[in-house]
Amino acid sequence: MDAERKLTFLLGHKHLDGALKAIADKVYAGERITEEEGVLLYERGDLGYLGVLANFMRERRHGDTTYFNRNFHIEPTNLCVYDCKFCSYSRLIKQRDDGWEATMDEMLGQVKSYDAEPVTEVHIVGGVLPQYNMAFYMELFTAIKQHRPNLHVKALTPVEYHYIFKKAKIDYATGMAMMKDAGLDSMPGGGAEIFHPEIRDQIAKDKCNAEQWLQIHEVWHQLGMHSNATMLYGHIEQYWHRIDHMERLRQLQDKTGGFQTFIPLKFRNKDNQMSHVPEATVIEDLRNYAISRIYLDNFPHIKAYWAMISRETAQLALGYGVNDIDGTLDDTTKIYSMAGAEEQHPAMTTRELVELIRNAGRHPVERDTLYRVITDYKDVAFDEDQSNKQSRYYQLPVLNDK
Repeated sequence: MDAERKLTFLLGHKHLDGALKAIADKVYAGERITEEEGVLLYERGDLGYLGVLANFMRERRHGDTTYFNRNFHIEPTNLCVYDCKFCSYSRLIKQRDDGWEATMDEMLGQVKSYDAEPVTEVHIVGGVLPQYNMAFYMELFTAIKQHRPNLHVKALTPVEYHYIFKKAKIDYATGMAMMKDAGLDSMPGGGAEIFHPEIRDQIAKDKCNAEQWLQIHEVWHQLGMHSNATMLYGHIEQYWHRIDHMERLRQLQDKTGGFQTFIPLKFRNKDNQMSHVPEATVIEDLRNYAISRIYLDNFPHIKAYWAMISRETAQLALGYGVNDIDGTLDDTTKIYSMAGAEEQHPAMTTRELVELIRNAGRHPVERDTLYRVITDYKDVAFDEDQSNKQSRYYQLPVLNDK
């Protein structure tokens, strides 16, 4: 059965709980659910029910199309002035011997190492240190653009910008405009964690609060630019904290329309100050993706970050509202591998990504950061010699470069 037939079948089931049927009716009619209904989905919605609703919304918007991109990360440092309890990646300044601090030349060297590869995005995010200031990042962004003008620079979270602008004694609007002029193309969604202070003060005290995080994104959107949003789930928060978090995002999206993608980030408990907290199950992961898709009706895309949850779970998530699985990565990020993720050296070839999506019965499409189609892989057949693992990226015709 297709997604609509499954939903109409569900709506006709005589044993469906009345409150859950009312939510399903809203989803079918394209109406928004309330915060109370969002919490109810977490408390009473089983996996099968949630999957039917989320997949209906996903296919109504995207059909079977599933996006990925060709990207790599630069992580300037894992040293940080903040002490987030959930973080396995960062080290305090007093732990400098356990960390790294990349220089400008080293970062540009990473960019230049991809000169022969058809990557479209560099994702830059890391710890917060005084020397990585306004002047440093403006110079870095400008240098990247001078070297490779078409490489999309997606860089830094509000946590970093809030610190940088405070040190520079400038307001958010001035700072974000300067970053845009220097070459910043979009913002990732990190640093959101959980917005409600009841949880945020316990797991990420002292760094920018929810209002500041949202304000920086709003300022960026007002410049006509785009960004992503995240939520760290599966630790000490309750279901209503998740809905409160998504409601704040939904309200800002109503106001600006600047968010592209929502990425639920799973708490991983290896080698951090919250290692005593058990991780969410795969079932809970899939439920959370589904509810995210249902609740955030004004977000175009829901992403499952395969490096965080494993290839297999990302593949399953494509049936629970997800229509994007991120990119090739090329083993350039350590944030989740250091926290115990299944992918200790996260990298996938283009072919592996395409086949992962196809094997889930979906339609793979390579995108750029702004979701413009680069290559539609629906009918692309790979040559046998392209199975060589040394070939990380494949040059194929560009269908749409607008």
